[in-house]
Amino acid sequence: MAMSIAELTDAINRFVTDKGWYAPDSIFPQTPRNIAISVAVEAAEILEHFQFHDEPRDREALAGELADVANYLFQLAYLLGIDLEQAILNKFTENYGRTWEG
Repeated sequence: MAMSIAELTDAINRFVTDKGWYAPDSIFPQTPRNIAISVAVEAAEILEHFQFHDEPRDREALAGELADVANYLFQLAYLLGIDLEQAILNKFTENYGRTWEG
């Protein structure tokens, strides 16, 4: 079942709400700062799959780490009121107009 970024974000928010993590007394405060840190931590876990290897050692586990990064990224955009779909489209437009030297 394909979902848009908005639909995935809604599903993530339902999950976080169901776990009680949006509650004011949560032991896992869902602040933009904490979620930004979580994006970086999970991104580092992606790198572990390539440490000393050119290919991932466990593709299924890697897929889970990619999903963790996406979940936190979508949640961070939501918390900050950023339309991630539009931001991605804007970045494509910007990058098509750029050149890279290499």
